[in-house]
Amino acid sequence: MNAPVNQTDPLILFMPSGKRGHFPVGTPVLDAARQLGVYVESVCGGRATCGRCQIEVQEGNFAKHKIVSSNDHISPRGPKEERYDRVRGLPEHRRLSCSATIQGDLVIDVPQDTVVNAQVVRKAAVDRHIERNPAIQLCYVEVDEPDMHKPLGDLDRLKVALEKEWGWKNLLIAPHLIPQIQKILRTKLPDQPEVTEGKWGVTAAVHRDTDSSRPFITAVYPGLKNEAYGIACDIGSTTIAMHLVSLLSGRIVASSGAPNPQIRFGEDLMSRVSYVMMNPDGREAMTKAVREAVNNLIGKVCDQGGVDRHDILDSVFVANPIMHHLFLGIDPTELGQAPFALAASGALQYWAHEIDIDINGGGRLYTLPCIAGHVGADAAGAALSEGPYRQDKMMLLVDVGTNAEIILGNRTRVVAASSPTGPAFEGAEISGGQRAAPGAIERVRIDPETLEPKFRVIGVDKWSDEEGFEEAAGEVGVTGICGSAIIEVVAEMYLTGIISEDGVVDGTLAARSPRIFQHGRTFSYLLRDGEPRLVITQRDVRAIQLAKAALYAGVKLLMEKQGVDHVDMIRFAGAFGTFIDPKYAMVLGLIPDCDLAEVKAVGNASGTGALMALLNRGHRREIEDEVHRIEKIETALEPHFQQIFIDAMALPNKVDPFPRLAEQVKLPPRKVLEESASDGPPRRRSRDERAARRPR
Repeated sequence: MNAPVNQTDPLILFMPSGKRGHFPVGTPVLDAARQLGVYVESVCGGRATCGRCQIEVQEGNFAKHKIVSSNDHISPRGPKEERYDRVRGLPEHRRLSCSATIQGDLVIDVPQDTVVNAQVVRKAAVDRHIERNPAIQLCYVEVDEPDMHKPLGDLDRLKVALEKEWGWKNLLIAPHLIPQIQKILRTKLPDQPEVTEGKWGVTAAVHRDTDSSRPFITAVYPGLKNEAYGIACDIGSTTIAMHLVSLLSGRIVASSGAPNPQIRFGEDLMSRVSYVMMNPDGREAMTKAVREAVNNLIGKVCDQGGVDRHDILDSVFVANPIMHHLFLGIDPTELGQAPFALAASGALQYWAHEIDIDINGGGRLYTLPCIAGHVGADAAGAALSEGPYRQDKMMLLVDVGTNAEIILGNRTRVVAASSPTGPAFEGAEISGGQRAAPGAIERVRIDPETLEPKFRVIGVDKWSDEEGFEEAAGEVGVTGICGSAIIEVVAEMYLTGIISEDGVVDGTLAARSPRIFQHGRTFSYLLRDGEPRLVITQRDVRAIQLAKAALYAGVKLLMEKQGVDHVDMIRFAGAFGTFIDPKYAMVLGLIPDCDLAEVKAVGNASGTGALMALLNRGHRREIEDEVHRIEKIETALEPHFQQIFIDAMALPNKVDPFPRLAEQVKLPPRKVLEESASDGPPRRRSRDERAARRPR
């Protein structure tokens, strides 16, 4: 409904949204908010019992808005507000918008500093405003008691009350509730005398995802139920991350993560598909494992937040396609071979108990749509979070993992691809590599004159060349090299001339530093002596080159499809992306040339997208529509992918310039070495030799 437009009526301005409108004297403030689309929560249906609809009147002359606002322009506290204040307490200067009515011009503040009204969802150090429009609504009603002259069943009278007081029509009900309705209606709660004494007062949780779908009663509680929860979950191949969220306030109650137990069936996605193909009960075993892990994680966040898991009424899940299928109990075999067919690509809805998820018996489960066979619901969640399709500028969104997912576009066109980078960036296939954990080297710098390294270790604040490092590191040890350090050490080796642009370790530098030493037929760099002895070998460098070339080639193909030679902004998604230093990623040639100020980590963007879909069903419709417009590019079918890949093996790249990077980082002079096939050091090739060897 649109707000009244009679200019003689009082003018109401809601902050911080800035929405305004004229309303007749006597209009409840809550009604004005709803007509303007300002989200003010109410569970009790205007009875002044839930306290969710608190607001504050701002006093003064607001010249910018041409409003003089005063507490005299709102009705005095009435009996309902006084009763609420006695029973539950109402802070000074706060009013209940369901009871307070408009008497003159007002500037109304919807408080952001309380749990009840918080509209800010905090994501790490970033504030993310998510306008709330959840699929679950709590509705308190008072149901007529049975009457012999009106032989209508208890459930039917509940439906009548919900239609009369909340406007819900054609209500369905979760089947498990039907045998419980009579007991719930007759339960009196001693701590809510003002609600239940002499009344059949209950709170119904009504679920409606789309405006065209029929609403469902998913839970019914005796008396006034003033809170409901949901979970947003990202099932990654390595880690499962989860938020427990208040559906009424948007507050993140608790967050946690856990390893994906499917790792024991295979570290990468294709090995898990192979396990399914080779073991008759492989799919069932992996499905059971991931569901148990999700249920354990629900228990963990509920314990942290002091929440009963059966108060969780809604859930949203994102995952890559293979994790998506295994979680839902779908055989992923078709995703292991061309044409990589998904069993279902659209958004899906279930009763949570159908997927063995232990929350409220009427709890719902929603999965975001998948984009394509290897660009899944997690990529859709990241796209929803960062919104390349909402930008005028060309945005590159990259989630780096064993299978990198790449999205490039703006509001005109969005294209996507996946790139099999392998597990090198996560520490696998690297001689001293390991996953990020206390004791792992996470940062590396190499002195360009002495070629001496220094490093930082997860769990230790000091650099290795600082006094007190050894004592501090003694508690966690120095155990290996994690992904962020692998990128940095290879990039630093290039910047200091230890390796050439082709990634060959320069054996002639062995005369300059004992850290460069012969290792079989090639040379290596000693990062740390001791136990364990951490060495960057020629094979390690090659593994990083192969991984970064696969990612860059995918990006380059998408740039060609878009007809652009540069990107305006780059966003790193995922846990690994959070710790990548943009400068070193660009020196390595992992990403294309870009203003470094426009290269940012956005954390678990997939999980943020799930959170957005949980708190606002409009975001579900948004990403469902956008997924159909995202064009999937199959890199393996592109005829010149191999040439782009070969060029991308060089640091930063054999043919693509990096002028913006060169403005901020002193790149070394180009030096091409040839890997030795004997025990001697690599030799420099002449220009004619290099030209003869260059792929055509």
